[in-house]
Amino acid sequence: MYAIIQSKGRQVRVAPGLTVQIDGTAGEPGSKVTFEQVLFLAKDGGELMAGAPFVSGAKVLGVIDGEARGPKIRVFKKKRRKGMRRTKGHRAFYTRVRITDIVA
Repeated sequence: MYAIIQSKGRQVRVAPGLTVQIDGTAGEPGSKVTFEQVLFLAKDGGELMAGAPFVSGAKVLGVIDGEARGPKIRVFKKKRRKGMRRTKGHRAFYTRVRITDIVA
């Protein structure tokens, strides 16, 4: 059984027992989180349910394991022959969520 959920504008494939990374911070470690925007659901018997845009009555339950940061991204801008050089960078925050159950 697996599902495709929408979280913070991105689509993530989840299954029970899987640990996924969600953009941003979602809460304190150990707290429970519920994703109700389920786009697609595949059950063990081979039944497929697609939403329009979301599957009604379906939700994904998980527990927050902690936070992490992604790799450092460097943005370098330059205009030739003008002497203009600019360097910026950032590291994105991610939340690790362990999926416990998919309710359909």
